[in-house]
Amino acid sequence: MTQIITSLADVSNRYKALFVDLWGCVHDGVRAYPEAVAALQAYRARGGIVVLLTNSPKPRAGVRDQLQQFGVPEDAWDTIASSGDSARSAMFLGAVGDKVWFMGDEERDTGFFEPLKVIDEPRTITRVPLEQAQGIVCCGPFDPFADPDVNRPQFLYAKQKGLKLLCANPDFVVDRGGVREWCAGALARLYTDMGGESLYFGKPHPPIYDLARRRLSALGKEVPDQAILAIGDGVHTDIAGAMGEDIDSLFITGGLAALETKTTQQPDPVALNDYLQKEKTNATYAIGQLR
Repeated sequence: MTQIITSLADVSNRYKALFVDLWGCVHDGVRAYPEAVAALQAYRARGGIVVLLTNSPKPRAGVRDQLQQFGVPEDAWDTIASSGDSARSAMFLGAVGDKVWFMGDEERDTGFFEPLKVIDEPRTITRVPLEQAQGIVCCGPFDPFADPDVNRPQFLYAKQKGLKLLCANPDFVVDRGGVREWCAGALARLYTDMGGESLYFGKPHPPIYDLARRRLSALGKEVPDQAILAIGDGVHTDIAGAMGEDIDSLFITGGLAALETKTTQQPDPVALNDYLQKEKTNATYAIGQLR
């Protein structure tokens, strides 16, 4: 049974490290949540380690720059593990070929193709039209407000050619300043449903957790899984990923599932239980907002 808590401090002394989702937990895609920032700063002041674990398709440097824009101070976290970095590694190792058709925001997602210094002899990746592509790199939709089904004609062609789709962000949707947008995960799900092959590297899939543990080790910290708490608002990403990795989780109910859990300050216990049962998932703890 998921325990509803009133603040992170209620349970944080049980854990040496946090894997913290960003969007819907620490910021809303426009600005930081002050209470969430204060909670992470307090946790770090007591000696805890904060790994920001995000399904953003951006490289770590791009995520850091975005956090500054949103007003998330650097003393609220220790390191970053992004789906973008994990997926980029796979791309430069040739997971979807050397010639790729790119889906995403031309301006926002350009950092995805910046060279990776950590790979010996990375492949040279060239962006080409779909007709010339050996694979697809999907950082997101061309139009975040359009139904993913608008991509069906291109996906049908790609599937017939046997192209693999590299999904840089497994999230289905995100709320930017209260406005819901589609993400790359929705496109990858459509492609898979059509019979295509999609490759995932962010939550809830293992590669990003491996990256997060490596980032912890790079800080000189070896933290056992039972001393890690994953925090997030996505049951199919953050909570499912934590369950798959056998680590405890804190479900932020006031994010993507605010309506379903009847969250104002805190979730309604009955609605929360019904929602988790419906989604066939379970969290160790739940709270309305990270604080």
